[in-house]
This record gives sequence, structure tokens and C-alpha cells, in this order.
Amino acid sequence: MENAIVIKNLTKKYKNDRGVFDLNLTVEKGEIFGFLGPNGAGKTTAMKVMTGLSHADNGDVFLNGFSVRDDYEKATEKLGSIIETVTPYGYLTAMENMKMYARFYEGADEKRLEECLNLTGILKFKDEKVKNFSLGMKQRMGLALALVSNPEILILDEPLNGLDVEGMVEMRNLIVNLKNAYGTTFFISSHLIHDVELTCTKVGILYGGKLISTDTTENILKKYSSLENYYLSEVGTNE
Repeated sequence: MENAIVIKNLTKKYKNDRGVFDLNLTVEKGEIFGFLGPNGAGKTTAMKVMTGLSHADNGDVFLNGFSVRDDYEKATEKLGSIIETVTPYGYLTAMENMKMYARFYEGADEKRLEECLNLTGILKFKDEKVKNFSLGMKQRMGLALALVSNPEILILDEPLNGLDVEGMVEMRNLIVNLKNAYGTTFFISSHLIHDVELTCTKVGILYGGKLISTDTTENILKKYSSLENYYLSEVGTNE
């Protein structure tokens, strides 16, 4: 299979000595990769570098074969992302936010925007102002925005954050359906082990800024009764 994401020797260190260190990772096209780790492990730092929101101290990221450092526009041409908190304009409606975002993408007509809102379950709220949305609805709004460009790769930082149980199930199903229908590659960070187990085809554990383990979910569940037991086993050997 072809590689969608290749991370090579990635290091990004902050003044407090936190960050990510010598990260090497490959995600194949069509995989749903789960980036698992506690808060402060470096997940968001890595994803900021992957999307060009931050510059690495060393190393590089390749998206669909293009360097984020040296060929940013081509690398991110077929990329959608949500990093940290979703912040659409509260004084605009959902559709007005979508239209503003769509100006950057050719072919993103109103039909496409309605399709994205429908996929994420908020089409019926398209004429409501976002300031009245719950945190979960804002998460859906963020994903709808990320889908506007019809991306081949989606990088999502804690996409289940703020969702109720029903919302989590719907979001998991949406991710799996997009992968199955369009071959979309997902790179998802989370500390919700159960949801990663149910959604992701491959898992990497980031701990203390270092990638300590990667394996397919299928292989993990052959050796361990749950992803939680695998995680505790791997983290326990690195403390």
C-alpha cells in the first residue's frame, strides 16, 4: 500500500523541555491511525507540525509524498484538520461559517457545504448562530469545515472531546464510513482508549514525547484482552 503520512526524525522541543523527540512513523493510505497518550504527551505538538502550524526543530513530515517543510502548499492541498479547540465565528450561522471557509477551495458550492453539514449531523442547524452551539455541536462544526475540501487525509485532535455518548457513536461511525466509502486516511489523537479501540485500525502510543509502540489494533487484541491493557503494559515499561 502507498503511504499517506510519513514522519521522519521529528523533534520539537519547548523551553519547558516538553515536546516530541525523534518521532518516526508511517501511516498507509486508508488507515485510521490512533495517536494515544495522556495529556501533555506531545500529541498536539506533533499534529501542529504535521499541519504546518508549527515548525520542527529537526526532521520533516510528508503528506502524500510532499514535504510539509519544503512544499507546504502541495503537502496540504488534500488535507483537512482540526487542531485543539474548534473556533468558528460565533456571530455567524453554521452555513455562513461554511461559506467563508469555502472561499479557499474550488468547487465547494452550497451543495457540497450542505453535504458536509449533513454528514456531521448539523444540517438542520445551518441557519443558527454558532455562539448558541454546545461544545459537541462545535466539534461537529469543525469536522464539517475540515471536510469542505474533500480531503484525502484528515488530522483530528481529540475529535470526540465534548460529545455525549450518542455523539461519540455517531462520530465514530462517520469516521469509519468515510474511510470505507472514500478511502480517507485519518490521523486521530485521543486519550479515550475505548473509542480508539473501536475506531482505529492502527495505534501508536506517545508517552513523554516519545513514540514507544505502534501496532495494528487487530494484532494488539490478539495479544491483550483490551487496548487499555496493552497501553498500561507498554507505558509501564517506560516509566
